[in-house]
Amino acid sequence: MKKWLLLLFTAMLAIFTAACGSNGSAPAAATAETQTTQASTEEVTIKHQLGETKVKKNPQKVVVFDFGVLDTLDKLGVEVAGVPQNNLPSYLSKYKDSKYANIGGVKEPDFEKVNEIAPDLIIISGRQQDSYEEFSKIAPTLYMEVDTSKYIESFTSNMKTLGEIFGKESAIEEELAKLNETIKAVHEKVTASGKNALIVLANEGKVSAYGAGSRFGLIHDVLGFTPADPNIEASTHGQSISFEYIAEKDPDYLFVIDRGAVVTTGNGGSSAKQVIENDLVKQTKAYKNGNIVYLDPNYWYLAGGGLVSVQGMIDEVAKSVK
Repeated sequence: MKKWLLLLFTAMLAIFTAACGSNGSAPAAATAETQTTQASTEEVTIKHQLGETKVKKNPQKVVVFDFGVLDTLDKLGVEVAGVPQNNLPSYLSKYKDSKYANIGGVKEPDFEKVNEIAPDLIIISGRQQDSYEEFSKIAPTLYMEVDTSKYIESFTSNMKTLGEIFGKESAIEEELAKLNETIKAVHEKVTASGKNALIVLANEGKVSAYGAGSRFGLIHDVLGFTPADPNIEASTHGQSISFEYIAEKDPDYLFVIDRGAVVTTGNGGSSAKQVIENDLVKQTKAYKNGNIVYLDPNYWYLAGGGLVSVQGMIDEVAKSVK
């Protein structure tokens, strides 16, 4: 009898232990499932010049209108769903592939196509800012234009925002550190030279000048070239000038961005050289010393504000400094 009772007690103890073990493991499984759900729905709130946007981390379907942002995401290995395939910079030509939806032009977005994609995130910049409200009705929309009055500060903030959204914080920090080292070295070399510079945009035979604080002003503000004319108005389209003006200012360096090379004639050779290097400009120190520098308009005009484009811009100026 005692033996039978002992066997019964042992069996009941085993059942009780198994039940306790089962009850103990259930909350752990539920907790893990809850954590996974939270991770996939985590949001960050991003403040930008046009408002405040809540964005889910690691969005799966991203539509990008800004080429600087696009080159950054490409550098980070982040896939996108749609891009404006008209006038893509040559270094981003891979995005002409049909696997990427063509969402129109940078100034004429295809809202129907964007809506069809049903994106998780839309990223725009200056050329699309008037359509911000319309984009926001489709999906969370971020405005990521670089503020040229504080170029590096604004650019750095944009890069860190992308790092936060896509979980690429360490990669962003590494790239920014390399870029800042290059900037420091170029700035030291430029300021030691004491040279001044004039920045111009050539467009179908017409020329506009850009000074400090302008869209190309990082040559002055960040890299240290003294403006050949400190009174140029900072504006999007620049100050219309004549070739007599260039001869009068007689810059040590003349930096030229050829808009026609990427907008009128396509991503081909420059059309500005024959216009710029006329008899008046040949009288300048820039021409005589071989310091007329034709900058890549893919970086400077079409893109800018991206990890690849800003590094390329800095490198171009660095190579020109003697």
